[in-house]
Amino acid sequence: MTLTADRKLALRERFMTVDTANVADVLDELGLPDCGLSSDLWPIKSRLEKMGGWAYTIRGQMTPYPGTGDPKKMDAVSGLTPGHLSVWSGGGAEGVCFFGELIARGMQYRGCVGALVDGGIRDIEWLDRMNFPVYTRYRTPVQSIGRWEVNAWQVEVYLPGATSARVRVRPDDFILADVDGAILIPQEVAEEVLTRAEALTEKERLIRADLEAGATLPDVLAKYGHV
Repeated sequence: MTLTADRKLALRERFMTVDTANVADVLDELGLPDCGLSSDLWPIKSRLEKMGGWAYTIRGQMTPYPGTGDPKKMDAVSGLTPGHLSVWSGGGAEGVCFFGELIARGMQYRGCVGALVDGGIRDIEWLDRMNFPVYTRYRTPVQSIGRWEVNAWQVEVYLPGATSARVRVRPDDFILADVDGAILIPQEVAEEVLTRAEALTEKERLIRADLEAGATLPDVLAKYGHV
């Protein structure tokens, strides 16, 4: 079933209230154990912030080319809509930045809610001042123009995984990232995963309340089962 734009935004707001750890546990229960993304993808802000949105994929590659810009990159980001999270794939640790502050501002203006970059970024001081979360593989002052070029967008891409070498990311899969790392939720199970993660979050809240009230760990395990 295709989700409407309004439904996607509503689900995103709910996803922002659950933790990646609970989402990961639910995915394990559903037989989807390899959705975690590599811990090499780290948040740029000094305080670790949460990020979540529907994947809008942008793919590129290292390739020498003439010119003073990357028009394909501009075309790619022009398709972003509210609730999208830009996912940049193409080359991993190649030593150049895929984007910086100015393009991030343009993406944010279109309603993009963050960026997950399997590559490099720059202008980190300015990005840090924006209300725009970014998780990336590395930092570098070296621009991509003439070196790295966008070759496709809104296609299936691969990102490095936590428990597997690669995780396939498709347009409109959901990406959630927080202090524990980043994880992919396949679009077909996004609503089920969210509902079950919300229930698990509530169970944990009750367990904490019981422990703070004096219950022992064996008491809460007997009452609630393993969490």
